[in-house]
Amino acid sequence: MSAQRFLYQIDRISEWSGKIFAWLIVTLAIVVGIEVFKRYILNAPTDWIYDLNSMLYGSLFMMCGAYTLAQNGHVRGDFLYGSMRPRTQAGLDLALYLLFFIPGILALIYAGYGFAELSWRINEHSSVTANGPPVYQFKTVIPVAGALVMIQGVAEIIRCIVCLRTGVWPARLKDVQEIDVIGTQLANSEFVDEASKRDAITRAHDINDAAHQRGMGDHRDDKKP
Repeated sequence: MSAQRFLYQIDRISEWSGKIFAWLIVTLAIVVGIEVFKRYILNAPTDWIYDLNSMLYGSLFMMCGAYTLAQNGHVRGDFLYGSMRPRTQAGLDLALYLLFFIPGILALIYAGYGFAELSWRINEHSSVTANGPPVYQFKTVIPVAGALVMIQGVAEIIRCIVCLRTGVWPARLKDVQEIDVIGTQLANSEFVDEASKRDAITRAHDINDAAHQRGMGDHRDDKKP
């Protein structure tokens, strides 16, 4: 299996988990809407609704972490980072992954497993509100989310190593999907000749490759006299 194919497989795992748990926001909206109706119209509030809302939102936040990392969507200081060359970006990312990301996520998995194991063993329920619901299933999300982020982090480290060797950032799964959409639409078109189709797909690849540079580092030298 090539490195690029391996990266796509990990990206798909993160994408699958993120999109599934993203539906929790719909569940959360429905739960809040029902509770507002019960509280202000029927005057019959649910005593454990605060716990449920916290668990739904917490699960959404944690389980979408790997998806956000796969989409390169986490916040970073782009003011300086965006002006760096790809190899410099990759070296900086690799150092930060090894120094902070790996130890931090390993600590999250280790501590989260301990919390979840104890919670299941004592059949833990929330003590925040009266008749608090069980929380052991929610605490299980902590090590699971950590493991998914760690798997995606391995893919990001491989991307850094590949970029250090080649000077170009490897493609992400979303990039492949965008190019495939262009190819599919053009393939079904009866009004575009073959030469124009090939030209459009080539330009899409060129735009995609330029986007991977994530900055103007390669163009600054061209502007020098």
